[in-house]
Amino acid sequence: MTTQGTRGPILWEPSETMQDEATITRYMRWLNKEKGHQFSSYNELWDWSVTDLEGFWQSIWDFYEVIASSDYEKILSERKMPGAKWFQGATLNYTEHIFRNSDLETPAVIFQSELRPLETWSWKKLYQEVASFANGLRKIGVKKGDRVAAYMPNTPEALVAFLACASIGAIWSVASPDFGSDTVVSRMKQIEPKLLITVDGYRFGGKDFLRLNEIDYIRREIPTIERTIMLPYLSTDSLNRTDLYDDEWDSFIEGHRTEELEYEQVDFEHPLWVLYSSGTTGSPKAIVQGQGNILLEQYKALSLHMDLKPGDRFFWFTTTGWMIWNMLISGLLIGSTVVLYDGSPSSPSPEVLWKFIEETKLNVFGTSPPFLLATKQAGIRPKEMYNLEALHSLVYTGAPLSEEMFAWVYDEVKKDLWLGSASGGTDVCSGFVMPSPIHPVRAGEIQCLALGAKVVAYNDAGEPVVGEVGELVIEEPMPSMPLYFWNDQSGERYFESYFEDFPGVWTHGDWIKIHADGGNQIFGRSDSTINRGGIRMGTSEIYRVVESIPGVRDSLVVDIAGMDGKGEIKLFLVLQDGVSLDEALINTIKQEMRKRCSPRHVPDSFYKIAEVPRTLNGKKLEVPIKRLLSGGDVNKVINRGSMSNPETLDYFIKLAGEERSKKV
Repeated sequence: MTTQGTRGPILWEPSETMQDEATITRYMRWLNKEKGHQFSSYNELWDWSVTDLEGFWQSIWDFYEVIASSDYEKILSERKMPGAKWFQGATLNYTEHIFRNSDLETPAVIFQSELRPLETWSWKKLYQEVASFANGLRKIGVKKGDRVAAYMPNTPEALVAFLACASIGAIWSVASPDFGSDTVVSRMKQIEPKLLITVDGYRFGGKDFLRLNEIDYIRREIPTIERTIMLPYLSTDSLNRTDLYDDEWDSFIEGHRTEELEYEQVDFEHPLWVLYSSGTTGSPKAIVQGQGNILLEQYKALSLHMDLKPGDRFFWFTTTGWMIWNMLISGLLIGSTVVLYDGSPSSPSPEVLWKFIEETKLNVFGTSPPFLLATKQAGIRPKEMYNLEALHSLVYTGAPLSEEMFAWVYDEVKKDLWLGSASGGTDVCSGFVMPSPIHPVRAGEIQCLALGAKVVAYNDAGEPVVGEVGELVIEEPMPSMPLYFWNDQSGERYFESYFEDFPGVWTHGDWIKIHADGGNQIFGRSDSTINRGGIRMGTSEIYRVVESIPGVRDSLVVDIAGMDGKGEIKLFLVLQDGVSLDEALINTIKQEMRKRCSPRHVPDSFYKIAEVPRTLNGKKLEVPIKRLLSGGDVNKVINRGSMSNPETLDYFIKLAGEERSKKV
């Protein structure tokens, strides 16, 4: 594969004041005073954090003064993966830690959408809404351990519903309403939810999308749903469809109004939510993460690495279907004001989010490389067009960002700006590599390896390498790693997902280059998972749709990462005799993908092939073809002897050559 050569220049350095006032600096002073640890550099701190796992995670517990109704008996049961158990014996509640910040005078939530004007929620209002909704959940029989499914956009109501579920020990799972009904059912049906919370529709890019048919389908296909709560987000006319819901949102809140929020104390590893990440076969993986596990990870990631502080206005452009939403709302743990936006980032103009940043006086803006690239291509110069005085940091994730785009940010957004990046995944609801308020920013790089995450690059032989591209692996357990996959009683699927390549070592599926000082670069996915906007979708979900379309016999899909942050989803089609790859067929595929999967995962380019390359046992050669088309040496990425149809490889070798010549 192709990679960058020499390291990019340093574009920004934190001031002495910023370093001195950073929470991570305060944490290191606290470690010295309270624990007797003295570190002369971040690398020394990181070494300790991945060597003395018990000492490090206990320090996070103590530094953030975790509230526990019963204390832990042991920090780490066994130092192994999979199978590590954390803080056994401890009982606590995630939501309780949110509302210990409720005496802050700053807002808790700021929200705007294409349907609702800018609004501000105080901590008191958020508390009262959560208390009332939680009371209602209890009254209708939702209890600890019950699963609650939501089909909701990025609104304060979604936040209220989640915090209420967590407060009573119910298990939360959410899908964005732009997900098609098949995609929602393939996820939610696995966990057998008792309750569905939904909106009637949403607006995106000025267009209204009514979801009543989808709601009807979801309710029919998931028989465990006993009750549905409807938020009339798009139109109150939808309330006429009384066959689709049992309770209307406002009436449910008012009917169970209370001033007191009760916190159900749960085990440290009691499930908080179920997130979904797909592989190449079978249903999406239903990833279960615990209340205490996420609590500690988010304190560390948001406070130490992103340096969020009480009152900071924290915004990340996301939907509820991306784990970034879970990180965003966890900003409340720090006492930050979480800023929510529901709508298109480019409508009514490509300037909409920059205007939003100015209006809300944002301090921290989270985004993606494609958004920054789109801003540049639209000729927008944010620093000249908007007041960005309050903005002190810009964080991106979801794809690599080129050195040229780093330079553009400093030239056209703001000179004195902390440009940070994080890369991790749904699997841990955090980053393995993270920003740092005490490190310089180097073009094209992520600043550091995350504390408590023993990130290593492995070559093909499974040997650690520095300064060259390798497979991103984690050699020690982390609390926020999945507790298990739902309905994976044997743990077989969990093992196959992360530990099949290197026993006892987590393989994440990313290419990474780690430099001696900890600076690093991500070069996209090393596996076949399709990643768009941080939303990961397995190829099996795409095949299920594409291969059900009349005229399609077989298919192969690969996601080629691009250093411009865009990337390309390539779909190769084996068609039935007499069928042509024409505009009509391409449009049908696109429509079905949007409807049944997600608009994000619609292929960018389409190719007709004679046969899909397969292994001797019939498996599609997704990863080798992806590596070949990414610039890899054919002799290194594919063994023809392992193929049932090696002659099919010639087409892809020719295509890879043609694409390389285009870039020259």
